Amino acid sequence: MEALHALQNTHRVSVLVIGDVMLDAYLIGQVNRISPEAPVPIVDIHQRDRRLGGAANVAKNLIALGAQVQVAAAVGDDDAGQEIQRLLQTQGIGTSALVEVPGRPTTVKTRVISNGQQLLRVDEEQASELEESWTTELIARCQEIVASEPIDVVIFEDYDKGTLTPTVIETLSALCREKGIKTTVDPKFRNFDRYERVDLFKPNLKEMREGLSMAIHKESDTSLAQAVQRMHERLEASISMVTLSERGVCFYAPSQSQDFQRIPAFEREITDVSGAGDAVIAVASVLLALDVPVWQIAAVANLAGGLVCEKVGVVTVEHERLQAEWETHADAMAALMNSK
Repeated sequence: MEALHALQNTHRVSVLVIGDVMLDAYLIGQVNRISPEAPVPIVDIHQRDRRLGGAANVAKNLIALGAQVQVAAAVGDDDAGQEIQRLLQTQGIGTSALVEVPGRPTTVKTRVISNGQQLLRVDEEQASELEESWTTELIARCQEIVASEPIDVVIFEDYDKGTLTPTVIETLSALCREKGIKTTVDPKFRNFDRYERVDLFKPNLKEMREGLSMAIHKESDTSLAQAVQRMHERLEASISMVTLSERGVCFYAPSQSQDFQRIPAFEREITDVSGAGDAVIAVASVLLALDVPVWQIAAVANLAGGLVCEKVGVVTVEHERLQAEWETHADAMAALMNSK
């Protein structure tokens, strides 16, 4: 299916997002003076906001695309955990696999914003691995969803906060292979090598450097190609895709007769990169579920990440805007790919 047709059919896709959910809190104000107590700015707060973050923001991006979504994750029995559940339900996101763990604090990232810029971020979290009994409960709830509903793709959204233990990854990856459900991964360092034989593996450049313990020169396509191919050989994903910030995105998919390719980013006024990776994996996963060609998956996902960077804070990509962007740039992207 071509990307434009697929973007008009995202409502047909059912997704299970498994990973680390968090609450993104914002203190928004104005800096007018410097503190007499220390050489730091004083922010006069005039607005507070709380939004879905982490794997929950991926789910929110999927809803914005029109997909049907459920989230499997662990939250604490605290105010932040309750707020995440409320926000998910308000968005129409399924929470039957959301496990409430007594005594485990919900991850909260608080950003202080002034004049459209982030001044400071304060994190509250417990990043140790989820205890075995709760891991078993999380797996069981995911198994129930897969057994009772037609899931098209499972996204493993890993922020190294402890939800995605090796047991969770290996058990649910095997289940997806058995059921023929596509799997996509947005990894971090701790479990980088655990995600074997998935359908799409999408680190950013920093994550690939850390995961491979390898010096990679961002400005060199030769260096990037060597790294991506090494990663691909190690993990045996069907598609290996890496986001490169202002250099765009690169991918390697020999199973689809696609050698290493890099798609450049379009120039934009970058305001805030928060949440760009969430938009990329959400868009890529939906298009993968709809059998879009790999270069179009990479190109459209790259556009989505760029659109998110134009706004302050963690936001979702607007479906209509994404469609319009692809219609505008599709011919240029096709010409670029045909020239390689």
